[in-house]
Parts: sequence; C-alpha cells; structure tokens
Amino acid sequence: MGDSEERARRVLAEAGIPPARPATLRPLGGGTYNTVEELRLTDGGRYVLKTAPTGPGLRYESRLLRSEAEFCRAAAEARVPAPRTVHTDTGPAVRHTLQTLCPGTPWDDTLTQAEQASLRRESGTQVARLHRLAGPGFGYPSGALGPLAPDWRTAFTAMVDAVLADAREYAAELPHPVDEVARTLRSGYDALDEVTVPRPVHFDLWRGNILVDRTPAGPRIGGLVDGERMFWGDPIADFVSLALLDDIEKDPDFLAGYRNGGCHIVFGRPQRLRLALYRAYLYVIMLVETVPRDVGAAQARWVREAVAPELVAALDEIRRRPLSS
Repeated sequence: MGDSEERARRVLAEAGIPPARPATLRPLGGGTYNTVEELRLTDGGRYVLKTAPTGPGLRYESRLLRSEAEFCRAAAEARVPAPRTVHTDTGPAVRHTLQTLCPGTPWDDTLTQAEQASLRRESGTQVARLHRLAGPGFGYPSGALGPLAPDWRTAFTAMVDAVLADAREYAAELPHPVDEVARTLRSGYDALDEVTVPRPVHFDLWRGNILVDRTPAGPRIGGLVDGERMFWGDPIADFVSLALLDDIEKDPDFLAGYRNGGCHIVFGRPQRLRLALYRAYLYVIMLVETVPRDVGAAQARWVREAVAPELVAALDEIRRRPLSS
C-alpha cells in the first residue's frame, strides 16, 4: 500500500467513514501549495483530500487548511456553491482536510463569449452573497498571524508586515527595496479605517478556482474552491484575484451580478486606494512565494515579468491617491 493510499485510509477513518480501500485515488491539478487528491470509494462516494506541505512557506501560510474550513463554513451559511468540510485535522499543524467534491472543472477558454458573460454575472451574484456575511473579527482565521483583530487597519498591517518579513528572510527579488515598499503601503493605510465590518474574503478567485458545471441547461458555477487563503476583511479585496493582473471595473458583467446579489460598490478615491493596497499585497505575495516554493527558472521569470510591473503600478497608484489631497 502506497503512502498516499495509507494517508487516505487514515483520514477516512478519522472522519468516521468506513476506510474501505478507495476504488481510485488520483491527483487533482490546479493546486499550487497543498497536495490535492480525489478519493473515489468503492461505494461510489467521492471526496477531495487536501494535505499541507512540510517544506518552508510564508508566515501566513501556517495552518492554511483551518482557514479553508472556515471559508467552507461561511460559503455554506451564504448558500454559495463550494466544498463542504467533512473532517479537518485537529492537530496544531492542521495537516489535512477532507471535503465534498464540487461538480465541474476549472473555468477555461473553451466557453463562448455569451457563456463567459453569463458566468461572470453568476459569479458576481455568488460573491455578493458571500460578502453579505459578517465575521467575528479581522484577519486570518487560521491564527497564523495571531488572533483576529478588532479593526481592519490592525489586521491588514500585520498581514503586510508578515509578508515583507518573508521578503527579507528569503531575499526575494522585488522591483523596489522592501523598506520603500513598506513606506508606500503605510502612506495609504488611512483608507482602511472606512472598513468597519469584517466580511469573508476568498482572495484567490482567479478562474482556476471557479469550477464550471456544464449542465444540459448550460454552464453554471459548480463551486468556488481552494479557499485556504481566506481572511475576514474588506470585501473589495476579492476584486483583485477576480480580475487578476487587471481591473475589475472593466468587467461590467461581474459588477452587474454583484449588484444583483445585494452588494453595491462605488469606485471613489478611498475604494481605489484600498484596491491598490490589496493589489500590492497580493503581488508581493506572488513574488516572494517563488523562493520557498523553488518554482524553477521559467516560472520565476514569468512572475517577475508579469507581476513585478503590476506591483510597481499599484505602488505608484497609492502615491497618487492620498486621502488628504
């Protein structure tokens, strides 16, 4: 019996599922951090097993699967299609989680323009339903950076400080010195004080994490998956990955669905400043994580060429949009 199969049997037993030998155990593509496998049991049951890596990572990535369980719980409360947690490791390292399998495959380019537009509207509605929930505090529910904070500025400051400490530790290649990046980000923090209610933020909703179920009636959203990077914070932070390396204001279909889902967004100076802060935060993560993950020369070069200019643009925007002017 291989290590993967033995791990699957052990997790099934911990979840209270008779640990019969899985009929199939196959890796699922798309994950960039955790190991993701589909379990098909002899009784027809299908599950997803996610296992945390043992190698080095960023500070916020500690106990990520605890955050994933919280995202799944929030999605269930909001009636948003997403995996449901069957069992999560209760140990201090949170090494694995077992989830239900959502229907569909990652969103790709085989869909027609009309199908894409319909899915963007539907995704906007689903995200809005998620954003209508209120949380217990601000920050990562994993506790990786400490307990939830009473205000968003405190939580986001801790998040930024942690990834910039990672940048220093790993000697990551950023387009500006780390101290300069830190100063620029701090200059925009006054805009964070407008956020007073913590909302669930997936923060990794690029198309690969949105499953499309191709039903006889047409494609539908089958699930919002890989919610391990979830935090409680400013809902517009989700717009960064939803328009990865682009601008959500160019997506009228998503914004129409978002309004239909009960959320309204005005892109004034404070909102654009906060979006620039969140873009910068994500782009720093994307640049720094290439070092501990040892992604290889080609991937590291792509990240530098594609992401570094966007980080520069986000930092420039923060400098141009002081609230006091």
